[in-house]
Amino acid sequence: MSFSGFVVQLLNGLASASSLFLVAAGLSLIFGVTRIVNFAHGSFYMVGIYVAYTLVERLGGSIGFWPSLALAAVCVGVLGALIEVVLLRRIYKAPELFQLLATFALVLVIKDAVLYFWGPEELLGPRAPGLRGSVEILGRQFPSYDLFLMVVGPLVLGAVWLLLTRTRFGTLVRAATQDREMVSALGVNQAWLFTAVFALGALLAGLGGALQLPREPANLEMDLHTIGAAFVVVVVGGMGSLPGAYVAALLIAEIKAVC
Repeated sequence: MSFSGFVVQLLNGLASASSLFLVAAGLSLIFGVTRIVNFAHGSFYMVGIYVAYTLVERLGGSIGFWPSLALAAVCVGVLGALIEVVLLRRIYKAPELFQLLATFALVLVIKDAVLYFWGPEELLGPRAPGLRGSVEILGRQFPSYDLFLMVVGPLVLGAVWLLLTRTRFGTLVRAATQDREMVSALGVNQAWLFTAVFALGALLAGLGGALQLPREPANLEMDLHTIGAAFVVVVVGGMGSLPGAYVAALLIAEIKAVC
């Protein structure tokens, strides 16, 4: 591999790291507060890209593209909240193996639902308006949209960090990560805190999927491929550590891009 090719592969890894970080950050937040290993988190990523595809096709145009991605993430967040209220709230005190099996069952249910509504074919979304071109780097063309994705990761990291350190909600989340019983004893509605955290985690995963729409086709295998890498990122970066998750996402994405 030439030096220019190696540099471009490194940049591809940086672009892929943003979406991987979004998924891993949501997974880390959910586990830190609820203590549930959410095996269905990759399914939220998959639903995000499928919903984004539908919204982009319906709204269309240069104006509707970006709101469609944001709305897709919100829809996945709402889906996550519904799943937490209807199913997961009932199994918080169940054995960990039971929780893992329940979330794996969700993987199968969500995959069948996606198959029913969108079919088995891969769906390729349009290029992002304003970022359809490419830039020349060391004599090679590199997509402008990938440069945009390289900026998204640090921006989301900063936004979530501010949310967790500068707001009352963030204080409650960090407190629940340390001692859930104490938070409940202080009069905080623990059930709705769990729902809000789960919705936020699902929203981040959905946003990660939606942002991949111009880069790769939506397919039914995205959930399991993504959740495996996300678990590795969370373990390497440290459970509950967003900066650690970002660094680990960079490391894993670069290894996958180069190897």
